[in-house]
Amino acid sequence: MRTKPRYRWFVVGVFFTFMLLHQSDKLLIGPLTTPIMETFGIDAVQMGAVFTGALLVGAIMYPLWGYLYDRYARSKLLALASFIWGSTTWLSAIAPTYPAFVMTRASTGIDDSSYPGIYSLISDYFGPEIRGKVYGILQLAQPLGYMIGLIVATTLSGVLGWRGIFYLTGSLGLVLAVVIYFGVKEAPR
Repeated sequence: MRTKPRYRWFVVGVFFTFMLLHQSDKLLIGPLTTPIMETFGIDAVQMGAVFTGALLVGAIMYPLWGYLYDRYARSKLLALASFIWGSTTWLSAIAPTYPAFVMTRASTGIDDSSYPGIYSLISDYFGPEIRGKVYGILQLAQPLGYMIGLIVATTLSGVLGWRGIFYLTGSLGLVLAVVIYFGVKEAPR
């Protein structure tokens, strides 16, 4: 593809940030389990339904995202995924009841399966001689995101509460949606 090298690396930076922050948000639920259980007065089995719902929705969405990525602009779909991440995280933060929380948290699985579009788009930006390195850099965002999520949850939950942390990470998802939508161009296939 004929794009300026700086722009291609800008795209990698945007998607690295997306994956880093998305993973942080996705994995916040673990360290925040106790305060969430206390808020809704639920037990471990009921909390397990929260985790299971997002996994099931994500599993169902993988083929749908794949279908959409093959037919529509991946960059715009990834902006949509970031918007869904931010929105569903905000909805989880304002959920007044346990059933509402289960539904909103399960809906976060919609965007959890959006990563194949990143790899597809990146493969059109970078040739095979460098693609593996770029994928490796992107994959690094996942364990780093987990560590950041753990640190954020343990250091800020006492100050912001679990809902405040979800507002924060959801807001980051919404901001990234705008950056992706306006900043990332679809690469020709």
